Amino acid sequence: MAKEIERKYLVRGDSWRGLAEGSVYRQGYIATQDTATVRIRIVGEKSYLTIKGPNIKYSRLEFEYPIPIKDAQEILETLCERPFIEKIRYKIELSGLIWEIDEFDGVNKGLIVAEVELSDENQEIELPTWIGQEVSDDSRYFNNNLVKHPFSQW
Repeated sequence: MAKEIERKYLVRGDSWRGLAEGSVYRQGYIATQDTATVRIRIVGEKSYLTIKGPNIKYSRLEFEYPIPIKDAQEILETLCERPFIEKIRYKIELSGLIWEIDEFDGVNKGLIVAEVELSDENQEIELPTWIGQEVSDDSRYFNNNLVKHPFSQW
């Protein structure tokens, strides 16, 4: 069992650009319910099946397994809701933490969100200057909700 503890923020400005190389992500959702979310994700030549439990404050259960790329591509094309989540993810290490910045494309173009995984819900963190408003509690910014209610339609 794996527990994910994560905080999510809007990104402001461009001072973070150039701090890391980005990777293209493409993901789709097979099922989304109050109790669980099942996702397929392709990153370059790697692919994953992920099952996540419901959010409780900043944490939730997360199980992730590598799967063959051909299986992931077929699942995306045949079993996943549309539109897909398309984004470039940048990973920036600061003060012992890894910040993941997602710059969305497609129907969510214009949205840039930063996430940081923590070891404890009460962990103190130093916010970089490019971090804006916290949106950890705003479900509109969850990837599975961006499929149903894309940023371009807000």
